[in-house]
Amino acid sequence: MTVHVETNDQIDVVDVTAQVAAELSAVEDGLCTVFVNHTTAAVSINEAEPRLLEDIEQFVGELSAPDGWRHDTIDNNAGAHLRSSLLGRTVSIPVRDGELALGTWQSVLLIECDGPRERSLSVTVTPAV
Repeated sequence: MTVHVETNDQIDVVDVTAQVAAELSAVEDGLCTVFVNHTTAAVSINEAEPRLLEDIEQFVGELSAPDGWRHDTIDNNAGAHLRSSLLGRTVSIPVRDGELALGTWQSVLLIECDGPRERSLSVTVTPAV
């Protein structure tokens, strides 16, 4: 299953928890894996409190120097590739009783490092055996 997300800024954090949860279908118990299909975006689990999202955007922006990378001669986004590599492209979440078994303050976050763009997340739900 694929979830499409529009990002609004070069560095943006979008809460995609509801879209991911909508893909659980009929699985009662199992594992939900979320994979971002891009080399300049990441996915993480954290709190979706607005000030924290702004802090994450600032932190991500400061993860690498803005220029001077060899890859920039191709398309000027080496920093985005480096940031997303550090942050990671996959999260796995237990599914219990047909719902994401996230902690009280946890949300699934798409972290844009080279936007604005339309991003795709692959959501795979594996039933428990």
